Amino acid sequence: MRITHFMNCGRLIILIATLFFLPYTYAAPPRPVPVIVCFGDSITAGPGIDPGHTWPDDLQTALDNRGYHYKVINSGISGNTSKDGVDRLKDVLRLHPAVVIVEFGGNDGLRGLPIADTRRNLSAIVSTLLHAGSKVVLAGITLPPNYGPDYIKPFDETYHLIAAQFRVPLLPELYANVYTVPGAIQEDGIHPTAKGAQLLADSFLPLLIPLLRK
Repeated sequence: MRITHFMNCGRLIILIATLFFLPYTYAAPPRPVPVIVCFGDSITAGPGIDPGHTWPDDLQTALDNRGYHYKVINSGISGNTSKDGVDRLKDVLRLHPAVVIVEFGGNDGLRGLPIADTRRNLSAIVSTLLHAGSKVVLAGITLPPNYGPDYIKPFDETYHLIAAQFRVPLLPELYANVYTVPGAIQEDGIHPTAKGAQLLADSFLPLLIPLLRK
């Protein structure tokens, strides 16, 4: 009887110890950090800028400083058109982004591609991302005056039309606060310097922050 009593007491002690440590043993894994993808062409990729100083890098720093816990991913590729963006959508969707900043169209315009094609591609990008559950910020850009008003006007309207159609926030002219600042554009007249990249990040913040959670 005494042996049985001690055995029962031993089992009881083990059971109590197990229940005590159970919350620590089976603690829920940490929640993954939500992702923001900066999806675009060379303006996003940042050629000619030292590593760590592209506008997605500056956006990461700004969000960190404001207490927003997101991982910003630079998915910019130099030379990409809006069609390339459509082709790369699957890579972005694999990241399950909370927000995607879409920056395409500049190379379409510089190459004089049909505006109808650019609109169709941008619409496909935005609609696919929204359907997958991501929020979208759309970035627009204009063209040099030598392309003529007959091409520039409908090109510029493309971004407003798509933003209105899908009800997404729009930065209508990406370089509006960049071109006027000395030293913000590289000598090629197209790509931002590190200083220009910081200005781009600052321009995106007011559109991005309302879509985020602390």
